[in-house]
Amino acid sequence: MSKIKLSKNFIKNTVKLALNEDLYPSGDITSNLIKNNKIIKVKLISNQNAVIGGLLFAKQAFNLVDKKIRFITKKKDGSLVKKNSLIAIIQGNAQNILIAERVALNFLSHISGIATKTNQFVRLAGKKCKICCTRKTIPNLRVIQKYAVKVGGGTNHRFNLSDEFLIKDNHIASSDLKKLVSLAIQNKKGKKITVEVDNLKQLKSIIGLKFNTVLFDNMNIKNLKTGVKLAKKYYQTEASGNVNLKKLKSIVKTGVDRISVGSITHSTLAIDFKLEA
Repeated sequence: MSKIKLSKNFIKNTVKLALNEDLYPSGDITSNLIKNNKIIKVKLISNQNAVIGGLLFAKQAFNLVDKKIRFITKKKDGSLVKKNSLIAIIQGNAQNILIAERVALNFLSHISGIATKTNQFVRLAGKKCKICCTRKTIPNLRVIQKYAVKVGGGTNHRFNLSDEFLIKDNHIASSDLKKLVSLAIQNKKGKKITVEVDNLKQLKSIIGLKFNTVLFDNMNIKNLKTGVKLAKKYYQTEASGNVNLKKLKSIVKTGVDRISVGSITHSTLAIDFKLEA
């Protein structure tokens, strides 16, 4: 899998784009009404229980608007916090804090939301089964969202289409499953190979071929349990398909090695934060 590079430059450039989106073309015309140089100190508070993620993005938002603003963190990414917890103290020019506030909170809310939801799955799954994200991410935000999954204790699946072979149902519909797997093995050049199956007949047709992971897609618990038992001697096993917290424990009990969950990136609610004087 491609490594997620959350460098200083990446964070700076990403936040700069967000500020440009918010301030183009005339800046914050409302905050510009405040003409004094009043220095204020505000508290960044979580309005919910959460796993915190994205503090460096929030800090960078204030820094890009005004380098004199002090952003003093009281928690760190990955911290599990209660409602009303103090996350950071921000001190500086009132006008400039107001200009950067929403962009900072947007990053923090979104990243913390994914980290929090991921962590719920991770804790329920236990230590023997990994929770993975997918490529179901907001375009151009994949690095950020996959970082958030890691903050929540999850595992990153392939980052893009070049990372590994993943033979899915749509590929199989256009060709022959066994032939595709054989071609992937011939062309793997160090890449991992995952093969998706949605029934036991497909699984039995490829057992013995040298690939890495069997992905059981939308299988009922009875067939999933049988499939894991057949495949675990040869391959890593993974389950996917409309996974939610209610179904999770029954899937984990099948003995599957990892579970991929699209919803932790594509439809997670943001965490609510506020600035309080």
